[in-house]
Amino acid sequence: MEVLMADYLGFCYGVKRAIKIAKEHVSTEDNPAATLGPIIHNPQMVERLKNDGVGAINSLDEMNKGTVIIRSHGVGPAVYDEAEQKGLAVVDATCPHVRRAQLAARDLVNEGYSVVIVGEKNHPEVKSIFEWTNGSAIIAETVEEAETVTPAAKLGIVSQTTFSGENFKAIVLKLLDKSQELKIERTICTATDQRQKAAMDLASKVDLMLVIGGKNSANTTRLYQLCAEKCTTYHIETAKELVPQWFDNVNKIGITAGASTPDWIIKEVYEQCQKR
Repeated sequence: MEVLMADYLGFCYGVKRAIKIAKEHVSTEDNPAATLGPIIHNPQMVERLKNDGVGAINSLDEMNKGTVIIRSHGVGPAVYDEAEQKGLAVVDATCPHVRRAQLAARDLVNEGYSVVIVGEKNHPEVKSIFEWTNGSAIIAETVEEAETVTPAAKLGIVSQTTFSGENFKAIVLKLLDKSQELKIERTICTATDQRQKAAMDLASKVDLMLVIGGKNSANTTRLYQLCAEKCTTYHIETAKELVPQWFDNVNKIGITAGASTPDWIIKEVYEQCQKR
């Protein structure tokens, strides 16, 4: 049985940066530190950080002193203001690509555009971008939702950094007739494009694809959806989820992983597949 790895998989720059920042701010008795929400969408990595002394809180109400680490998905301006008012030190691990999307959305509003954020309504990154528009943006996750957008004199578009490039294009096409003046900021990051294209390419050449990453990870879920269009595909978080029957009559296995999946998890899955 042949096991092939996608050309691009696993940690992206933004995730590596966030993990590095978190590890540099381990909580102490004198200076408690915690991330505001999970630093990335990978339960195993979040648990490892917790064991190393970097926990997570759900709200600033849980901290009265110390350092709050802004997670890679970013937050809105109000969170920075609240942290300052409480006297908390802020360490910003927002992914630079997410930051770019936040500022692009803010600038579009300041320039008089009605803003459409192309992305998932319930994703923390999209929520943070929305907050940088003072809550004025419209969020469109599907072509059907794009069709309901009210026409505007000036329409600006930004995207969730991990959104599908093809889906973004389809939604933008539906928005073209919504305004005479359209400004498009394609804020999908390069790492997302690379991983999606590499995964689809590999999925077209194998009998079975394994997509590794957090079940709560949007970019991993998107990789799964894309690969499933090409061949039999399974989304797993760790090697423990592998089922022997999956490999019956399989000659080639492809492996890819989301941008928040640690190398050690990918290695374990690869080694288990090599034994089949």
